[in-house]
Amino acid sequence: MTAPGTPPPLTPDDVRTVGTPVDGRVPDVAPESAWDDRRLHYDLVAPANRRKFTVIVVGTGLAGAGAAAALGELGYQVECFTIHDAPRRAHSVAAQGGINAARARKVDNDSVHRFVKDTVKGGDFRGREADAYRLGQESVRVIDHMNAIGAPFAREYGGALATRSFGGVQVSRTYYTRGQTGQQLQVAGANALLRQVAAGTVTLHTRQEMLDVVVADGRAQGVVVRDLVTGEVRAVTAHAVVLATGGYGNIYCKSTLARNSNATAAWRAHRRGAHFANPAFVQFHPTALPLMSQWQSKTILMSESLRNDGRIWVPVRADDDRAPGDIPEEERDYYLERRYPTFGNLTPRDVASRAARERIDAGYGVGPLKNAVYLDFADAVQRLGRATVVSRYSNLFHMYEQATGDDPLRTPMRIAPGAHFAMGGLWSDYDLMTSVPGLFVGGEVGWGYHGANRLGANSLLSACVDGWFTLPYAVPGYLAPLLGTPRLAADDAAVLDALEAVRARTERLLKNDGTQGPDRFHRRLGEILYRCAGVTRTPEGLAQGIVEIRALREEFWRDVRVLGEGAALNQELERAGRVADYLEMAELLCVDGLDRDESCGAHFRADHQTPDGEALRDDAAWCRVSAWESPAPDAADGRFVRHDEPLTFQAVPLQTRNYA
Repeated sequence: MTAPGTPPPLTPDDVRTVGTPVDGRVPDVAPESAWDDRRLHYDLVAPANRRKFTVIVVGTGLAGAGAAAALGELGYQVECFTIHDAPRRAHSVAAQGGINAARARKVDNDSVHRFVKDTVKGGDFRGREADAYRLGQESVRVIDHMNAIGAPFAREYGGALATRSFGGVQVSRTYYTRGQTGQQLQVAGANALLRQVAAGTVTLHTRQEMLDVVVADGRAQGVVVRDLVTGEVRAVTAHAVVLATGGYGNIYCKSTLARNSNATAAWRAHRRGAHFANPAFVQFHPTALPLMSQWQSKTILMSESLRNDGRIWVPVRADDDRAPGDIPEEERDYYLERRYPTFGNLTPRDVASRAARERIDAGYGVGPLKNAVYLDFADAVQRLGRATVVSRYSNLFHMYEQATGDDPLRTPMRIAPGAHFAMGGLWSDYDLMTSVPGLFVGGEVGWGYHGANRLGANSLLSACVDGWFTLPYAVPGYLAPLLGTPRLAADDAAVLDALEAVRARTERLLKNDGTQGPDRFHRRLGEILYRCAGVTRTPEGLAQGIVEIRALREEFWRDVRVLGEGAALNQELERAGRVADYLEMAELLCVDGLDRDESCGAHFRADHQTPDGEALRDDAAWCRVSAWESPAPDAADGRFVRHDEPLTFQAVPLQTRNYA
């Protein structure tokens, strides 16, 4: 019952309207033939004409570095921007466990079609089937290419590249460099980028943050950036813009992402007209370290690869305070092996996270705060020997010991679900172009491959496929009809308007007469999201989240305090701008979760579950992408507009996920 005088909870109709559908422009052929068909029909730019085009690439992770290097190698003039002091510092370094590829070099019955089946099923049938095929088909080239440019993949005794398994699959298709795969791939990609910088085809701009997109004549023609050292705000124009700026997991404040990771570039592009797809689809990694203090600034990621040899368990008895070594085998609940015997500890991330959260909430959590489960390597050490286990995961064990003071080979690791990867992102068509012509996306800032749950080791793959083998086809296909079109003039009205918008927002933050720093608001926002839009959601919780986020956003603009000046290094200003964007994006995240009246993948609604607690989809109503348009700041009703893209499945028919 609602208390007297309390307004009724928000409903989807209170916060959104439904607009016209969007077209993903997938070729009208069988999904396994779509990529070959599209490449055949792309317009081409002759080698002599490529230097006449300028392309902006924002971000230097695997997707951004790959796209910039590949376009530069082809002969285009590339302006590449990064917030980091060097391209290799991009957050792709943090993906530790491996990169998938359907090369089928082991005789375990893997194939491109099996890769697609695993990816589509793992995403709970909420991604594009044709995109998943492109991912699998190009995965073979990715491994060969990254190996050729210097990634030191692990090898078998005879010299063949080694593989291991990851969650949601029953084959061995994950290539790795111990627990440093992202770092080693990033080094190789950054070196390829710097090769083009030396060749003069790429101009690299470090310590530059993109704060707006210049849209003129209905297409993206530049960006506005702020020099993070000097504070200078300037515009750079081009014939096309590629955003490869990562995901928005840090909206939860305490996430596995680096503190500097943010969603400002994507959100500012959204505010310029780029639809945002499925913002509620956020993955909680089951192998993060639990929070040990409310003042902890972030969580730490332990690679999913550890689940190959580690066994996850909790005590059979609730509130068991005994040390793990004192709990006998018969009093341990290996709950993933019990509930999902076919996949065991390698269930997909959303399934493993929900199961861990359920055990913790039911009183079986372990550790000082009772907020974790155990990941135990004792059986692996006994079976394989300590040296073999250490050779596979040495740096991960070292990182865990540095963070906690415990040796994970003597005492089981303590792990818990933590906000991690964003399956949602800027909506794009099959060519990775957003609803703003000329604005492309690559990597986690996009949405298409992973549906409602990403399988482990598909993130590095999707970034590499986008950067090296999709954008270098799609961007020239867009540019070809623009041959002879000059770059937008620096004094064009659209450029001046974008510059003024950035300066006005900066001044508003600096002149606000508040009392609280931006980090306090970010922490409070994270608490709201974990509570209202976490591993498990309810319509009542999501509605309450919208109300609380709106109130927090109003308080932010009334009471935020930003010290320092704009024309200088000012990290407080950077954080304030990013938190302001999160406070807008968070409302849309909850709106999307409230609107999507089903459970699917990582979007688990407690009111839509099977009798045994699994996600219950509604394919009749929700087999589609939600591509959102935000209301204008001065809109009368302030409601978001949802544009739908229907999803179809031919090669992998719709089915109920079952990992038991």
